[in-house]
Amino acid sequence: MPQNINQPSNQIRLTNVSLVRLRKGKKRFEVPCYKNKILEYRAGSEKDLDNVLQINNVFLNVSKGQTAPNADLEKSFPGLSRDDVVLEILKKGEVQVGEKERGAELDRMNREVIDIVAGKVVDPKTKRVYTPGMIEKALNILSEQGAKAKSAAKDKDSGTASGVQSPGTPTGTPTTDGEKSKEKAKPAPIWTGVVTTKSAKIQALDAIKALIANQPIPVQRARMRIRVICPTQNLKQAAKSAAKAKEEEGDEQAATGTVKDRILATIETVESQDTMGSEWEVTGYAEPGALKILGDLLSAETKGRGNVEVLDMAIVHEGDSNG
Repeated sequence: MPQNINQPSNQIRLTNVSLVRLRKGKKRFEVPCYKNKILEYRAGSEKDLDNVLQINNVFLNVSKGQTAPNADLEKSFPGLSRDDVVLEILKKGEVQVGEKERGAELDRMNREVIDIVAGKVVDPKTKRVYTPGMIEKALNILSEQGAKAKSAAKDKDSGTASGVQSPGTPTGTPTTDGEKSKEKAKPAPIWTGVVTTKSAKIQALDAIKALIANQPIPVQRARMRIRVICPTQNLKQAAKSAAKAKEEEGDEQAATGTVKDRILATIETVESQDTMGSEWEVTGYAEPGALKILGDLLSAETKGRGNVEVLDMAIVHEGDSNG
């Protein structure tokens, strides 16, 4: 005698999916996506939802094929249609991906970060770029050091929380002014490896800061070639905006410098200087951070009549590399 098979109308079974989950109150909603496509969608490289969604619907449980009732959606997402809820979950939900997909995304992100870093740093002595392989080795060294530093900090916090004094630190020993200044000193940037939750550009900047601070290999930022134009009438006036900041640092010589002195001090290597009519122009090489310093200086001292422009973003020895 044949048996009846119950197949609820709100059950849809899907396989080979990446899930995006969003919890609202006591309910958890899921949207099934094609593997890797949700990551491309969030990165902005994929805009067609038909290529991202396995099915344009909202589920309470994808593995069981249980779609979300309208009543639950109206209660958790008031005023939004089912399509709008899908977009909301894609935007704010937590992406669930498999180990292979996560590994592939990390590899892609790692390569992208290394390529960006390799194009923005050079050997300070030779001014040559490093190969991506050398940059990767240096970042791996920092990653190992960063993991050890985090572990040590965690152990220290655990010891402090449990009332255990660190070895060699006497209980109740008064803290001197020198020790206080050391405690307040900002720790050097550390690098613990790439993640998929930040853009490659931001992570590359973090990696560069860590490389420069820790120097696992001799490294510095590749210099920009810039041009600064300043009215001649402003060149000999005291740089008031710079003076105030330098006085606070105790640098009397820099504090009393002229606008021209401050410009030349900020440019590492001067290529040429020239005066044309009522304007003075200097071309040279400086690190990327100098662009903002010069821009602020000229804005404050020349009331917008001076300017700084980038001629080349990164000056390196083309076709020549270390490693």
